[in-house]
Amino acid sequence: MNGKLLLLLFLFFTSTLTFSQVTGQVTDANGLVLPYVNIYTEDGKYGTTTNEEGDYILKLNQTGEHTLIYQYLGYETLRKKINIDQLPFKLDVQLTTENTNLEEVTINSNDNPANRIIQNAIDFRKQNLAKIEQYTADYYSRGLWRIENAPEKILGQDIGDLGGGLDSTRSGIVYLSETISEITYSAPNDFKEKVLASKVSGNDNGFSLNSARESEFSFYNNTIDLDAKIVSPIADYGFNYYTYKLEGVFYEEGGQLINKIQVTPKRPKDRVFYGAIYIVEDSWQIYGVELTTTGEAVQVAPIETLKFTQNFKYSEENEFWLKISQTVDFSFNMFGISGDGRFTAVYSNYNFEPDIDKKTFTREVQSFADAANKKDSLFWQNMRPVPLTTEEFSDYIRKDSIQELRSSKTYLDSVDGVRNKFNVSNLAFGYSYSNSYKRQNFSISSPLLGTHFNTVQGWNTSLNLNYRKDQGENSGKYWRLSTSVNYGFSEEKLRYTGTFEKKFNNYSKPVLSLSAGVKTSQINDTNPISERTNDISSLLFQRNYLKLYERKFAGLSYEQEIFNGFNLFSDFSYQHRSPLFNTTEQAWRNREGIEYTSNNPLEPENFGSAPFEEHSIYRLNLRGRINFGQKYLSYPDAKYNIPSEKYPTLFLGYSSGFGADVQGYNFDHFNAALRQDITLENKGTFSYNLKAGTFLSGENMSFLDYKHFRGNQTRAGNGNYMDSFHLLPYYTFSTNKDYIEGHFEHNFKGWVLGKIPGINRLNYNLVLGAHFITTENKNAYKEYSVGIDNLGFGKYRLLRLDYVVSDYQGRRDGAFIFGLKFFGLLE
Repeated sequence: MNGKLLLLLFLFFTSTLTFSQVTGQVTDANGLVLPYVNIYTEDGKYGTTTNEEGDYILKLNQTGEHTLIYQYLGYETLRKKINIDQLPFKLDVQLTTENTNLEEVTINSNDNPANRIIQNAIDFRKQNLAKIEQYTADYYSRGLWRIENAPEKILGQDIGDLGGGLDSTRSGIVYLSETISEITYSAPNDFKEKVLASKVSGNDNGFSLNSARESEFSFYNNTIDLDAKIVSPIADYGFNYYTYKLEGVFYEEGGQLINKIQVTPKRPKDRVFYGAIYIVEDSWQIYGVELTTTGEAVQVAPIETLKFTQNFKYSEENEFWLKISQTVDFSFNMFGISGDGRFTAVYSNYNFEPDIDKKTFTREVQSFADAANKKDSLFWQNMRPVPLTTEEFSDYIRKDSIQELRSSKTYLDSVDGVRNKFNVSNLAFGYSYSNSYKRQNFSISSPLLGTHFNTVQGWNTSLNLNYRKDQGENSGKYWRLSTSVNYGFSEEKLRYTGTFEKKFNNYSKPVLSLSAGVKTSQINDTNPISERTNDISSLLFQRNYLKLYERKFAGLSYEQEIFNGFNLFSDFSYQHRSPLFNTTEQAWRNREGIEYTSNNPLEPENFGSAPFEEHSIYRLNLRGRINFGQKYLSYPDAKYNIPSEKYPTLFLGYSSGFGADVQGYNFDHFNAALRQDITLENKGTFSYNLKAGTFLSGENMSFLDYKHFRGNQTRAGNGNYMDSFHLLPYYTFSTNKDYIEGHFEHNFKGWVLGKIPGINRLNYNLVLGAHFITTENKNAYKEYSVGIDNLGFGKYRLLRLDYVVSDYQGRRDGAFIFGLKFFGLLE
């Protein structure tokens, strides 16, 4: 151990003695440590919680007589009278297991007493929830992530030691952070957090990602939002999901009777918890929870388990049980990477009669006080309500001591030297060269992954080169130079583009881009078929759905969030457009009676025809996105937006083509779209996407500038189900007239299939969908679909299967659509 580390250890223990007046350890009768025991003075003025090692620090500032209360779920609450003659004062205590029994409960063989208790808790749920509809509080949080046996490489790329978190066994803490905040809440959705202090292990300039808003879980609500909506044991419809058993009763130290209810899912694959919930007799309030859910339930593949532990304290002043601490333990395992972690929250100094007016809440839900990340170790020792464990303390010391070294040029150059070595895997995944000290990166794409086939170019290969220079640590500023080179072997033609891009900040996120070159593009500008999918459909099935044209261009684009919730996107370009023609009939499999079509989607059998005349034109595109009710987090170095779930997102667009050298090719196109996802608690999510547009001119405009729709003729799902059709041919409804487009989908998230015996063990999701287009002078096209999502085995739920029926002019066609959600494999 070096001298600096010894000094830091000495300072830590000295500060502990200086500021931590009452310390000790809490164990059970067998001497096992008890983590996250609540400890507070009788008057509630001072409080703390034990850490994972059972250690606690209670910051009393005066000697004399005190009564300390030790409270822990499953153990008898201990009241300890002590007489402190001098500080610091050490007090170890031992808690006794709660003697729950059923002697005081009259049990009728035809009646389950737990059902009566839960029914009362449900009946009083809204009443109890209303008691905490407004409050302010002090909030402390700590987040910890550990990784075990991490691989040295992923997809051929060296992942290093993750900021010094991994030891020689490739295990260790990769994230450790704390915050101290003031929070203000008003039901149902108004929330404000002012972070007074923030600390990140190994980064003196870092800001914690911990958020009071994200960790606010109330089991008085019908569902707990964990990406999926997990049903609370006392939800209005709780009896549809759980069976309940009264394990026992006991009296807490104030004399109130507590019922311990064992919660068991009726169907383990549902969006449910299992464990225990403690309900106070007569008031039917929550005394505590010990509830666990799984990654299968929340449908987040890497997650193994999520365990919630909440402890409550009775407030004489408010006549209500208040949540004073919460821990969320989690474990994960995916692709050979496993680990666990914990998020700890401590609440204190509640005020249920806060001075709240219309100006209290704004769209800003989290902000940081000046110099919040500059608090020294003595501040944290004095203010931290939960003491650090030995592991956490060591992580702070070790990472702080090597932070300066790890940011030095010598160290960064040595790391880059290892990562920048070329190996065989770079042929498959590309190569990247970094100069971390100068914040520079150069990358070149893989020629293998960039190789595709189409009937216009034949086999063609793209090579992308990219150089990026970051300006300042975590500032969001950068500039980037990139170029792309593509060569078609059958066409025998080289094309190339170049781009300069600059991002100015991470608040309004303005990005300026200049680009020029020559490239091929899809005639259908929604890009409905990917190059990889076209490779397969062409070479194996002789279906050349990809229709291309050549575009020589020079353009300027700019985007920025003009004000909160409103983003503007704009681009202006000069384009010279040329039609292209097939140059090859190559296929791996020649199918009898099936031949390639021409590159003209309007005349598929006329191989010498073109869908438009060669021409030049100027293009202007303006698009605005309005996120109604958008809230945001204000970090000192960035702004992070939180789209509203209550309101839809509105898109407004205008496109214009002018200065064309072919008569009639000028046009004006206005369009709008409305998009929203609506969560219906345990019944899943309903989504809609409505679009409409009109052309004010352009009766004889180029087919390239028509409104095209995202169709599908491959029977493979493209992954974007709320913006596309399953069976619509790519160009059948392309129009320069008025149009309306609609997409609707409801994902029941297990609400239907979870209730069917046998099938409910598969953890599938039923999805119903409907899609339509109506254009001027054409009958409406409609599709209806029934799908099963979350298909697969174990953690690997990467598939979706839909049966779709289309309806157009009285004709109905049906087909199965197979969707593969595998990291853009078909993109």
